[in-house]
Amino acid sequence: MMPDLPTLPNYPLTRGVHPPLLSPDYGSTRLRAPLNGLRLMPQRLTEVTGPLLGEGRVAPGDHDLTRQHSGEALGQRIVVAGRVSDEHGRAIPNTLVEVWQPNAAGRYAHAWDQHPAPLDPNFTGVGRCLTDSEGRYRFITIRPGAYPWRNQPNAWRPAHIHFSLFGRAFTQRLVTQMYFPGDPLFVQDPIFTSIPDPAVRERLVCRWSPELTEPEQALGYEWDIVLRGSTTTPWEQPGS
Repeated sequence: MMPDLPTLPNYPLTRGVHPPLLSPDYGSTRLRAPLNGLRLMPQRLTEVTGPLLGEGRVAPGDHDLTRQHSGEALGQRIVVAGRVSDEHGRAIPNTLVEVWQPNAAGRYAHAWDQHPAPLDPNFTGVGRCLTDSEGRYRFITIRPGAYPWRNQPNAWRPAHIHFSLFGRAFTQRLVTQMYFPGDPLFVQDPIFTSIPDPAVRERLVCRWSPELTEPEQALGYEWDIVLRGSTTTPWEQPGS
């Protein structure tokens, strides 16, 4: 008698939330967006069961981007924390959350970033953690600066932090960006405005939290992440 095979997940696409693959105002999508219709490749047992990305990927202190070097990172310290859940509000525990960002001057510690802003030798700008049993994550970092990019004349990106979440395997990865409230650069940023619904864009904006703010140490910001459903967090689309 043949054993029952596991049921593989099949999640429908959420309409009207995520940015389109081709957003003409976002210049690089003109080169990267597919010209033909996409074909959904089903996830088979191999893609779903491995490799697992969890505790073996996280070291003590990975969540604190301000303490990864011998000296003090420059800039305004912030705490960014929240909860990862599904569309029914159920916690997503033990999922790997990774972040990367520019420093307080708006420069990434990356060879491709050559714009004339100072590098911080005590800030690399990458971190990771696992969500706890209630789906909560927490990072300590530096508020990132805005930076110029050449999408249009005098273009500057709003301050943001990149987030990556992994599911049960490498193929189940979601990537997005978190922004800060009240940024005047929102209106001219074609990545942020590529999300069709202005109300949905607000799901990418964190909120200041007096509960997370640490006296004389760091401002606190709360940002919850919903993986799918009618209130899903907007995600970057593969191929965009």
